[in-house]
Amino acid sequence: MTTLHQEHTAHGHAHGPDCGHTEVPHGDHVDYAHDGHLHRAHGGHWDECEPAGHTAHASHEHRHGENCGHARVTHGDHVDYLHDGHRHAAHEGHWDDH
Repeated sequence: MTTLHQEHTAHGHAHGPDCGHTEVPHGDHVDYAHDGHLHRAHGGHWDECEPAGHTAHASHEHRHGENCGHARVTHGDHVDYLHDGHRHAAHEGHWDDH
């Protein structure tokens, strides 16, 4: 899955283990959930960490929901669920990898 490089400009907050935002493991880095979007450190600045395109998560039989046991992260107009080192989002009858 490719991630777009979208710099988050004017981001004065320094994310880290004690910053108060949810840490989201994402591939080879950590995202921080902040104001409905996800930030990652990149080249001395913060990027929006958004997938490029649509990536369905094949063979995902688990139904996420309020009491499924996975952490919930607000992401734009929906909720992602942290599961096995990535985020899942409901999309048209299946789950997407975010």
